[in-house]
Formats: sequence, structure tokens, C-alpha cells
Amino acid sequence: MDSQDWDDRYAASELVWGAAPNRWVVRELADAAPGHALDLAAGEGRNAIWLADRGWEVTGLDFSAVALERAERLTAELPDEVADRLTWRHGDARTFDAPAAGYDLVLVAYLQLPAADRRTVLCRAAEALAPGGTLLVVGHDLSNLTEGVGGPQDPAVLFTPEDVLADLDGLGLHTVRAERVHRTVGGEPGHQGVAAGSSGVAVDALVRLERAVA
Repeated sequence: MDSQDWDDRYAASELVWGAAPNRWVVRELADAAPGHALDLAAGEGRNAIWLADRGWEVTGLDFSAVALERAERLTAELPDEVADRLTWRHGDARTFDAPAAGYDLVLVAYLQLPAADRRTVLCRAAEALAPGGTLLVVGHDLSNLTEGVGGPQDPAVLFTPEDVLADLDGLGLHTVRAERVHRTVGGEPGHQGVAAGSSGVAVDALVRLERAVA
């Protein structure tokens, strides 16, 4: 899907992914000390807003102008001390520029791209990490096609934890966690293929890595 496709999807409904942060983001980062974070493909901002509420200075980047407009509207409803910690940028995760100081956290959540583009994004994300920084990658696992529900049905844009590790091999990151995780979903926002009133289990790939302290 290109940026116009995503603009159309976001314009068609309110809060495509809901307002609550992703459960794996919460599990992995709830106890992390706040710093400077980059949320790549931030969408409507649910994860970035949650991080800002916990004290992080967050830049949310997305190539859908409609999604970012919605994120800005949500930001306007937040307390000033939280809103002031959020910056929204319109851009492409494959070509973004990171500040020289780098980020303490780079989050890549449910950015489903063909393998070559995914590798480009993940390598740029790794390069954007400050010493001691964390890269958290979460997405629909390839096995979700046959063992799970919802998510993209094109295997070309799905991946495994092993794919992520291969993409980042040689970049000097330490693997904290690389696993498949199971997420019970119902007919809530964003879960295509799950009928209202029913539930199922989605299979996600989760990889958490860290850059060594210089």
C-alpha cells in the first residue's frame, strides 16, 4: 500500500487501530527509563502518545498525512506537559534522517513491507540508535497466515523473528528477545478478518535489541 492507500484507509474510519497502545509495546517498555524515542510508521499515534505520557520525548513519523492529522488532533486534547513531548513528522521510514545524537528507543510496530524495504527500514532504525538504545520490532508473523487470524494476507509483507535478526546481522546489536507471541483479538479496530463479537489468536513476531553503551 502506498501513502494514498493509507490516507484512504485512515479517512474511512475513526481510529483505525484504536486508542490503546499495542500490548507488546506496553509489556516491553513499561519499565524503561524515558529518553528520546522515534516511532516509525506511527499511524494515528497510539504508541507514541502512550510513550509521551510516560515521560518520553517522542517523534512520530508516518507517510500518511491523514494519520498524522488525526495524531495532531489527539495531541491537542492531551495535557500540555504530554503534548509538548510529541513531535509529528510526515516522511518515509525508508528514507528518514536521524539526528546525530540518535534515539534511546526506535519503535517499529506493524510496519509490513516487502523484504528489501523492511531491511532498509530496520538498518536505518539500527543506525539511528544512540549508545545503549533499544530497537523494538513488532509485526504480524509469517505463521499468522496459517496459525492465526487477521493481519495482511500477503506472505511477501510478513516476517519472522529470524528474518529481523538476519536483516540486522553485523550491525553490532545485542539480541534481548526474539520470539513469536500470541495475541488474543476480537472484533476491535484494525483486526480485519475477525468478526464483531468473535475472537481469535494472532501470531506476532517480536524482536528487541540493544546497542552497546559506548
